[in-house]
Amino acid sequence: MAHVTIEYIIMIPLLVLQIFLFPWATSAMMDIWVNARRELALKDAASNLESAIQQLYSSLSSSEISAGTIVYVPELPSYIEDCPFEATGYVYQFLNSSKILRITLKLLVYGNTADASVILGENVEWRSSKFISNSTDAAIVITKYSNGSLVFMFRS
Repeated sequence: MAHVTIEYIIMIPLLVLQIFLFPWATSAMMDIWVNARRELALKDAASNLESAIQQLYSSLSSSEISAGTIVYVPELPSYIEDCPFEATGYVYQFLNSSKILRITLKLLVYGNTADASVILGENVEWRSSKFISNSTDAAIVITKYSNGSLVFMFRS
């Protein structure tokens, strides 16, 4: 009879601990998985935006393209995990006159971020602006001037 009592004294607290520990561990693992899925989707959107800007720059910097304004609507999701995101850009100047556009995407509700970088030439200017994913007017606007300079900006 003494063995049964000792087993209950040892096993009952372990069973009670499992009742609380397993749901908590499962919830924590699901939170990590969902957060990683959000970040992956945001990085994918950043990569798509980076690629679009690089292709636009390569195409429009050609001397064969005349001056004018182009509005490009990238194929990005309006929501990631039911949350809109915003994109902002900032240009860094290098010693060799090249510029790097750093694009930062941020989920508005959860705060996850992703970055992408685009190498641009010296004839590019970036206007401070935001791209809001769920805006019906969200686009990249590029203006090419007759001297060959390009001005990029987001429109929301």
